[in-house]
Order: sequence, then structure tokens, then C-alpha cells
Amino acid sequence: MNTSLFIARRYFVSAKKRSFINVISIISMLCVAVGTMALIVVLSVFNGLEGLIKQLYSTFDPEIKITAVEGKSFKIDEAFLNKVKNTEGVAYVTEVIEDNCLLRYQDKQLVVKIKGVSESFKHQNNIDSMIVDGNFMLSKGKKEFAVIGRGIQNHLNINIQNRIYPLQLWYPRITRNASLNPETAFNRDMIMPEGVFAIEKQYDDHYIFVPIDFARRLLEYDDKITTLEIKTGGKEDLAVVQERLKDLLGEPFHVQNAEEQHASLIKAVKIEKLFVYLTFSLILAVASINIFFSLSMLVIDKQKDISVLMALGASPAFIKKLFLTEGAIIAFSGAILGLILGFGICFLQETFGFVSMGMETAVVDAYPVDMQLSDFIFTSLLIITVTISVSIAPANRASHTDIKSHI
Repeated sequence: MNTSLFIARRYFVSAKKRSFINVISIISMLCVAVGTMALIVVLSVFNGLEGLIKQLYSTFDPEIKITAVEGKSFKIDEAFLNKVKNTEGVAYVTEVIEDNCLLRYQDKQLVVKIKGVSESFKHQNNIDSMIVDGNFMLSKGKKEFAVIGRGIQNHLNINIQNRIYPLQLWYPRITRNASLNPETAFNRDMIMPEGVFAIEKQYDDHYIFVPIDFARRLLEYDDKITTLEIKTGGKEDLAVVQERLKDLLGEPFHVQNAEEQHASLIKAVKIEKLFVYLTFSLILAVASINIFFSLSMLVIDKQKDISVLMALGASPAFIKKLFLTEGAIIAFSGAILGLILGFGICFLQETFGFVSMGMETAVVDAYPVDMQLSDFIFTSLLIITVTISVSIAPANRASHTDIKSHI
């Protein structure tokens, strides 16, 4: 066995003798364990929240979204659509018309976002799995239907089983006729609600899906659309297909993947995670100061042992290595214990969901967690760095012990 490791282990755990310094060392180890455990748990929760956000948005948003750089709409024709559809890697292309309009139901009204979509929209995502009332159906023969968010339903008290009262949608006319009647300044159309979806409050409170022909009539978009939504075949890398579309369409269009569509929100989550990591790093650094004090007291307590070892031929480098090893044992014991506890807590939360989000309208009942190997690696590197840093000074002091004054 390595001599310095053997002696350091005996200093840390001695079956025959338990001194105050041993107690301080164990407390130091526990402080590192608690800090490590907390860091792993918090980072895993942030990973889970980031994954939940991406999952929620993937239900509503397309894999690739094409919009105009200038203006809120752009003209399309059959040739333009065919170019996009024939791009290698593109499986489905959905035409979208989206704008604000006024929704009235009986005696109540609300400004909503109307989203008119073409038939291929049903292949874009799994929004039909988010239906909580009725069905996701926008047309049946010549009949047109709407699918609304749960927030809109609650605000207007919409009963989709009631076939007497349709939804009334109002939108300002592009060309207005001079009239004393303000209603002539608006386009108005009616449609029956067929289903209610529940994804996330941002969508549930504002969005209503309708067939694209209905939206085109109401909004007077003619040959214009606001968005093209792309779904890939899944056989090729999404980034490769995105680059092909960028090259095809050029500068007049934004071609965004799912993460770029919500870049600011995802960036905010990552920045918050970074600051949490830095904050807990500081906490771990403070906890590791206990190692500095315990090693300093151990150096004072073991002055005679150090003098004896030097008299037997131990070099200053050996003494320094001995106390660096002692610090490493304290820190690594705490780190391993903390990593195991952190893994255990995250595993239990992921499996059983003990800690609830405490919100009735929450998308998931319990806090999501996602353990990532990178978090364990960076936490371990942090502990190694901090441990070596706080152990250097006591180890140097031990290596400069004066033999004559202790023999």
C-alpha cells in the first residue's frame, strides 16, 4: 500500500482513538456531501425543466418554421410550395395563417390568436394527444370546425356539446366602406367548436385552430400565408435539412428549428442553471474551508509524528503529499457520499414523484428531473479543484516543520 495513503487513512479513521480533530474531519466530509448532493439535485431539476419546456413546445411547434424576415406574411404559389416539398428530408409542409381576431360567444368576447392550418397539420405533431374535451377535427366534408384552448373555454364558458351557439370571429376589413354602422368595418364568420386542447397556459389562453380556408376568408389573406411549418422524415439530421431550406429560400426568410423558435426562453433557463452552478460552487468552496481548518489543526496535533517521519528519512515532499492525501480522503469521501445521495434522491423523484409542483394547473404533477453525466463530471472536477486548493497551505506548513524543536 502507498505509505502516504496508509498514514492519511489512519489519521482520518482510527479505531482506537477518536479525537476532536477526527470529529471536525467527519463534519467537513458531511458538509461536502450535503453540498454535492444539493448541487446534483438542483442541476437535475433544471435539466428536467428544460426538457419539459422543449417537450411542451414540441407538441405545439413544428420541427422547422419558415417565416418572412420583413412583414408578417408572404405570398406563395404552387411552384414555391413544390420547391419546399421536394427538398430532400422534408416529409410534410403545412401552410399556416395566424393573426389576432375577436372571438365572441353568446354575450362574452375575447381577443385570441386564430391559427388556420392546412390538412397536413395533423402529421406535424401530436397535439391530438393533448385534447381534453371533444376531438381534434377541423373539417368533415364541407363542414368546418374549431379546436380551442382550455383557457379560452373557461374564460367564455364554451360548451362544445352545445350545437346551438357557434363561435363568432371578427376581423377588421382591409378595405373599409364609409358607413355609420361600425359592424360593416369587420369581417365576421361563425364556426362550431369541436375540441379543447390543454398544452400550456401561454397557448391554452390564446389559440384557436381552424381550417386554413376559413382563416383565409376571414382575414382576407388570399394567396398569402404567415408561416410554413416543416416536418422532416426523421431519416436525416434536422440541422442538415434546415441548412438545405436556408440555401433554397435565401435571405428573405427565417428558417428556425424548434430551439431557435424559443431561443430566449431556453437561453434564460441555461443561464439560470449556470448561475445556480456558480452559487453552489461558492457554497461548496465555503464548506471546503472546514477541510483547511481540520488539516491545519491536524498539522499542529501531529508535529511530533512529522518530526519522527522526517528523522526516519521522510522528505518534505512526502510530508506534503501525506497531508494533501488526507485532504483528498476527506473531500472524496464526502463527494462520493454526496453523489450517491444526489443520484438516489433524483432517482426516487423521477420514479415516484414525491415532491409535487403544488399547482392544480401544472402540466406535470411532480418536479421533473433529468440526471446527466456531465453534471456529475463537472461537480467532481469542482470538488477536486477546491480540495487541492484548500489543502495546499496546510500541507506546505507541515513540510516545513522544524525537526529539532519536536524531538
